Amino acid sequence: MQEPYELALESARQELEKARALLQQDISEYPHPISGCDYQYVRLISDRTRISNGLHALKNRPFVATPRILEPAE
Repeated sequence: MQEPYELALESARQELEKARALLQQDISEYPHPISGCDYQYVRLISDRTRISNGLHALKNRPFVATPRILEPAE
């Protein structure tokens, strides 16, 4: 059985996957941007990066160093 926080993380991952799919659809349907002056397109690209970063953070477990000595030295 999964812990409640693991279920929440899985839910977050699924929602980010949905957001990425919807965003990708918006980007693919967007008319060709005018270089340097299309704020909406730049925002879509920025949001795509943020979503990708969030998914990457959820999929990859960070390395957490553990001490070799479990008791403080006296």
